[in-house]
This record gives sequence, C-alpha cells and structure tokens, in this order.
Amino acid sequence: MAITACPSCSKPISDKAKSCSHCGFNIGSATAEDIERKANLAHYLAMQKLQNQSIIAILLFLAGCGFVYWGGSEPGEIQYNFSIGTAIVGFVWYAVNRVRLALAKRK
Repeated sequence: MAITACPSCSKPISDKAKSCSHCGFNIGSATAEDIERKANLAHYLAMQKLQNQSIIAILLFLAGCGFVYWGGSEPGEIQYNFSIGTAIVGFVWYAVNRVRLALAKRK
C-alpha cells in the first residue's frame, strides 16, 4: 500500500482507494484521459494563480512609484518611506513570481 497524489486535488491518498476522501474524485472508474485532464486543469489553475499574483505585484509597484512621484511628500516623511517600501515589495514580489512561473512551466 503506497501513498499517491489525487489527480484532482493533489492531496495524499492510498493507491488502493477507489475515490479520493478529500474531494470525492472517483479514481476507480476514471480513465487515463480523465486523470490527465484533471492534472492539466490543476496545472492550468496553478499557472493562473501565479499570473494573477504577478499582476497584483505590478500594480503594487506602480502604486508605490506613483505615490513617490505624485504624492507630494518629501523624503524622510512616513508617506514617502511607505511609498518606497511598497514599490520595493511590489518589485520583489513580481521578480519572485516570474521565477516561480518559469519553474512551473518546466514541469
């Protein structure tokens, strides 16, 4: 008896189980095509999640840059420092998500 990943929800299940105890996917009557389709859907949804996070990171970076240049605050003020921090967090988050996307595409 070995532990495998459910093709639908990717949670650990027994290889002897007829259906997933987490999501209810009926493994016993599923064809290889059904299992492959579920795996492809899970990969697609993971890629979409990473792309959505990248867009949010870009917006965060642009908002931080916008507040720096058009916020009307001077260097050293709280609003200015917060804007710089927001831009840095957005840029780093975007860079990390791009690496995660590249690694996810390799799989």
